[in-house]
Amino acid sequence: MLGQGTWGMGEKKSAHAHEMAALRLGIDLGMSLIDTAEMYGEGGAEKVVADAIEGQRERVFIVTKVYPHNASRTELPKACERSLKRLRIEAIDLYLLHWRERTPPLEETVETFERLHSAGKIKRWGVSNFDLDDMEELLAIENGRNCAANQVLYNLENREIEFDLLPFLTSNIKPQTSYIPVMAYSPVGHDRGLLENKTLKKMPNATTPLLRRSRSPGYYVSPMSLRFQKPAMKSTCATTRAQSTSN
Repeated sequence: MLGQGTWGMGEKKSAHAHEMAALRLGIDLGMSLIDTAEMYGEGGAEKVVADAIEGQRERVFIVTKVYPHNASRTELPKACERSLKRLRIEAIDLYLLHWRERTPPLEETVETFERLHSAGKIKRWGVSNFDLDDMEELLAIENGRNCAANQVLYNLENREIEFDLLPFLTSNIKPQTSYIPVMAYSPVGHDRGLLENKTLKKMPNATTPLLRRSRSPGYYVSPMSLRFQKPAMKSTCATTRAQSTSN
């Protein structure tokens, strides 16, 4: 599954209309997963997403992320409500802990995620930027196996997760009972890095391996952002991504 990222969006009012149009175009082209976070534009990106999905909530799968310092028993519900209000939706499809910090305790965050799920505020919860040690600790916690995804950096320039994390998440290694989906961010590199790579441009279907993997069970690809200034550029890039999935 290919998704749309919103990092860098919601920071300038002058770009709001273009950013919203880019997301809407992506939805029309079949990229129905939209990834955002309360950190992006300090909530501004979530507001862009809200305008982009207005009138078509049933067509999209919304992923947003919470700051680690807001992941406590008292602050997580408040952060969730703020995101719901900015997104103008009743429930978040997938709510992620953006990255790991020493406090609050991971057990507390998981417990609160479960409470939000029971209350109907979120449909699933997961984590982001967790390494192997983090995942092993998470799975040892009560209800830790309810983690729906781990969103990590993964592209042809950054393949470190293939050494240990990826095999672990996609296997039945204890204490898992089934694989945990991997969501790759920046699948074409930061700031279009891989798309502009001179060597890769000479190679036909250079990104096919990663895109092919994105169609396998348990893999999701979510570009960090769609930073375009003109609708024509948005259309060209979004179309290329949509067509690449058929290779």
